[in-house]
Amino acid sequence: MITTIENMNEPEQKAVVCLCILAAFADGAQADAERAQIERIVHGFASGDLDAPAAYQDVLGGRVTLNELAGRLQTPAARALAYEMAVCVCHADGAINDTEQQFLTALRQALQLDAATADPVQQTAGALAVEPLAVPPRVSDVENLDRMILNYAILNGALEIMPHSLATLAIIPLQMRMVYRIGKSYGFELGRGHIKDFLGTVGVGLTSQVFEGFASRVLGRLTRGLLGGLVGGVMGQAAASAVGFASTYALGQVAKRYYAGGRTLTGAQLRETFAAMLDEARGLQPRYRQDIVQKSREVNVTELLPLVRQN
Repeated sequence: MITTIENMNEPEQKAVVCLCILAAFADGAQADAERAQIERIVHGFASGDLDAPAAYQDVLGGRVTLNELAGRLQTPAARALAYEMAVCVCHADGAINDTEQQFLTALRQALQLDAATADPVQQTAGALAVEPLAVPPRVSDVENLDRMILNYAILNGALEIMPHSLATLAIIPLQMRMVYRIGKSYGFELGRGHIKDFLGTVGVGLTSQVFEGFASRVLGRLTRGLLGGLVGGVMGQAAASAVGFASTYALGQVAKRYYAGGRTLTGAQLRETFAAMLDEARGLQPRYRQDIVQKSREVNVTELLPLVRQN
């Protein structure tokens, strides 16, 4: 059975949130902007039954331990899901370093996971994080670029509502591939480092984006539960897809303007344009609700690497 947040009780969900926060700061190297973004995300999901900001402070203040959080997870499925999410957060900004590997090793031991459960998750996450930017077909006109950007946005919206954590991790390499293709269509050969810097400049934090996808999945469901389940079914899925769809669409449109203009926009102009396009994308997302849900039914999570490569 696929492990999902809905199968977990509230203490388990809170433990997963805390473990994701620990994972986000495991390398101790997050920039101030990234840390502020993660804190903003947590505060945005405050609810009556789960005080997310307090959980955030408990983690950063050292008032909860890895072993204590692992002990709250009652089933093998819950422990496996918590590990999968932590692995994805650690891999969000690329290949993990020694400190992050030590954290994941300690987490695996605390969760008492065997190699058959843990190794495939880390191998797939690592492969997605360092997937090379292969040369795709050239996209040569504005109309095709707009269609390509929309297709990436729909696909990433679909990945975000899938129950697999690794599907959420695939959003970042797809966004990077999209920017690569846009730059190439205007004659720029872009490297991974440049694209990561570009995403950071416009305001798309790699770690915080993956964290936000998981936070909306965990804390967002708790909040909807407190509202009596008013949001559910297809409508609930489509609402949950808003982050992946909107950020991808806005990123694509900003990249198109930036490279079409010969990379002359300043950092402030890029951020201003991204904010405006993000608002536009949020307005567009309901129009493509059914496309997002349909795409989520077509994607096979076991083929994430081929999916990233072909796009």
